[in-house]
Amino acid sequence: MTDIATRATRVVESSVGRHRRSNGGGPRAGTVAAFLTPFFLPFVLFYLVPVGYALWQSFRVVRRTGGQYGTSYTTFGGFEQYVEVLQNSEFWASIGRIGLFGIVQVPVMLFVALIMALLLDTPLLRLKSFFRITAFMPYAVPGVIAAIMWSYLYSPQLSPVVDLLKGIGLEPDFLGPGAVLWSAANVSTWLWTGYNMLIMYSALQSIPQELYEAARIDGASNWTIAWWIKVPIIAPSIVLTTVFSIIGTLQLYAEPAVLRQISSNISSTFTPNMLAYAVASGNNYQQAAAISVIIAVITFVLSFGFMRLTSKKAGL
Repeated sequence: MTDIATRATRVVESSVGRHRRSNGGGPRAGTVAAFLTPFFLPFVLFYLVPVGYALWQSFRVVRRTGGQYGTSYTTFGGFEQYVEVLQNSEFWASIGRIGLFGIVQVPVMLFVALIMALLLDTPLLRLKSFFRITAFMPYAVPGVIAAIMWSYLYSPQLSPVVDLLKGIGLEPDFLGPGAVLWSAANVSTWLWTGYNMLIMYSALQSIPQELYEAARIDGASNWTIAWWIKVPIIAPSIVLTTVFSIIGTLQLYAEPAVLRQISSNISSTFTPNMLAYAVASGNNYQQAAAISVIIAVITFVLSFGFMRLTSKKAGL
């Protein structure tokens, strides 16, 4: 066996050597650069440069000479903008709302997406293509349009849903102070459940069917196969969708911004992104940049922390 392995290794090495010689010693740097440039150029221009500019702006402050009505100029201020943001009660209130939003909305959305993916993967379900497209269709609707659609359903003056609930003796207030956050969460759940479902369903499709056949021979039911075979195998996909959801939660803007037009219970500082936009609208671009940097750091810490926690539990 050792001689066979040695000869096989020599054949492979000889073949690789001939291939390299025939290609001039490897791929040319110009060819590699030509293929990578379409990715790296937009990445640098539209990601790295704006991030670097925001970081640079966050360390600058506006000063005035000669009092309140003097000439203004921008100078380096160190961490002054960050100190002001961290001392801003509206910033922490928005962080609290978005934290509560994520703690409730993300698990509910991913659980529903997982159930839908498992149902689509079962051999008992008919019309799979129809249900898959129907579940994914809300993702094709832009977030602003979806928020406008749901605001119509939430409006006490226009909503047929509100009229129906009033007809059976209920008095719903979807835009009230205690419900408006969850109304926005419902819009996000409706938008993104199908997207997360498709990721999980794609992972389920890669599982060999032999595993299911062996489990059925051992007497496993469809429920047992789903929770003790399928879910553990697609755990990396569940982690991935959770990380995406954490990032999306901290970027929440469109849904509450649209609902704010019909509800006085949503302020201009309702979420961190809305606060950054409100501050920038007041021409304080430096502090808005500092808010954005803090949001980015929180997003990185939560996402990376969740991935580390799940990898340790999985023994990776």
